[in-house]
Amino acid sequence: MTTQHQPVDTGGGTTLLTEPSTQDSRPGGTVVAGRSPARMAWRRIRRDKVTTAALAVTLLFIAIALLAPVLTALTGWGPITPDNKAINPDTGNFPYGSLGGVSAQHLLGVEPGTGYDLFARIVYGLRTSLYVGFASAVLSTAVGVVAGLAAGYFGGWVDSLLSRIMDVMLAFPQLLFIIALTPVIQNALQTNTHGGTDENLRLLVLVLNIAVFAWAYTARLVRGQVLSLREREFVDAARLMSAGRRHILFRQLLPNLWAPILISFALAVPQNITTEAALSYLGVGVIPPNPDWGALLSDASQFFLQDPMYLFVPGVLLLVLVLALNLLGDGVRDALDPRARRG
Repeated sequence: MTTQHQPVDTGGGTTLLTEPSTQDSRPGGTVVAGRSPARMAWRRIRRDKVTTAALAVTLLFIAIALLAPVLTALTGWGPITPDNKAINPDTGNFPYGSLGGVSAQHLLGVEPGTGYDLFARIVYGLRTSLYVGFASAVLSTAVGVVAGLAAGYFGGWVDSLLSRIMDVMLAFPQLLFIIALTPVIQNALQTNTHGGTDENLRLLVLVLNIAVFAWAYTARLVRGQVLSLREREFVDAARLMSAGRRHILFRQLLPNLWAPILISFALAVPQNITTEAALSYLGVGVIPPNPDWGALLSDASQFFLQDPMYLFVPGVLLLVLVLALNLLGDGVRDALDPRARRG
C-alpha cells in the first residue's frame, strides 16, 4: 500500500500529511489502482460495442420523449391537431402525395382519415410507452425487493405465505387478466364531467395493473439470493454485534443485491412496454385520439394496403426501442455478473 503526501497549511508553515492510497504497489514498480464494482461494470459496458450502441439508442429515445413539446413546436403540429388540407376526400381521406403524405410540413406523413401529424403522434406516443414501461418496472421492482427480502430473511410462516402468493401471481395469465381488469377499474374511476376517464388515470391504472402481475418475478429472484446471503459471515457478525433486523436487511443484505435487482429492472422495462402496446392495440390501454404506439398500430393495420407507411414507421420504431432495451438489459447482466456472460 502506497501513501500520498498532501501539503496542509497550518498557519505557521506547511506540513505534509500522509494518508493511505487506494493503489497497490506490485513487484517491479507497477502501481495498480483499485476499482469499485460499479466502475468495473461500467468499464465492461463501454467495452461492449453492442451494449454501448443499445445505450445510445435508448438515451436518444428518452431525449426525444422529454423534448416532445419542443420538437412538435418546431414542426408546428400537435398530436391531435388535424390538417384537413393534407388528406384527399376523393380517395377516402387518404393523404395526398406518396409515402403517406411525407412533406416538409409533415416529416413522417399524416394519419389517414384524421389528418393528424404522424411525427407528433409518434413522439408523444413514445412518452406514453416509456412512462408506462419505466413506472411499472420501478413499482414492481420495489414491491418485489421488499417481498423477497422479507421472505428470504424471516423464513418460516412469512416465507411460506409470501411464496404461495408469488406462486399464485406467477400462475395467472397476466395479459388476459389485465385485459379483463383494466376497463372495469377505469370505468369505476371515471372522474371527468364528460363521462369519460381521465387520461392520467388510465395510465395510472395501466401502470398498477402491469406492476401487480410483475412483482413476483423480482421477488422470487431476491428471495433466492437472500436465502444464500443470510448465512454468510458478515450477517453472522452483524447479529453478534446486536444489529437490528432493519440494519441487517437494508445495510448488510440489500447492498449485495443491487446486481440482480438492476438486471431484473433492466429486463422488465422492455417487457412492460410491449405489454402496454399490446393492451392499447387491443383497445384496453390508451384510447384514441390520445397518442400511443399500440393504438397507432391498431389503427394502421386497417390501412396497410393503401398506406403502408402508417404501419411501417411506428412498427419499426417500436421494434428498435424494445430491441435496444433488451440488448441493454443483457449487457447490464453481463457487466454485473461476468460468469453469466453470453457464450
